[in-house]
Amino acid sequence: MTEPDTAPGLTTRLAAIASPQRMRIIALLAEERLHVSELARRVGMSRALLYMHLAKLEEAGLVTGTLELAEDGKAHKYYSLNPFEILINTETLAAEAAREHTEGES
Repeated sequence: MTEPDTAPGLTTRLAAIASPQRMRIIALLAEERLHVSELARRVGMSRALLYMHLAKLEEAGLVTGTLELAEDGKAHKYYSLNPFEILINTETLAAEAAREHTEGES
């Protein structure tokens, strides 16, 4: 049985995936790593808006961006999906609520 996911950031990760656009980005990155321009084309949004979504996913630890130089010397930012599993049940929600409450008191 999988251990409950009580790692800090459950709320952040749930908020990050609670968007149809970000779910689509995750689905595409699950297939392969992509550079920003290609990812923007595939999801049908501007790179500026895509970067906003990617920042949210990166903050939650769900994706990682790396800057790479192409043969022509241009820099391309590639994103890849980090393996993750989020288990949501009474125990994980109670643990997250307790953690949030404790951090709020500090």
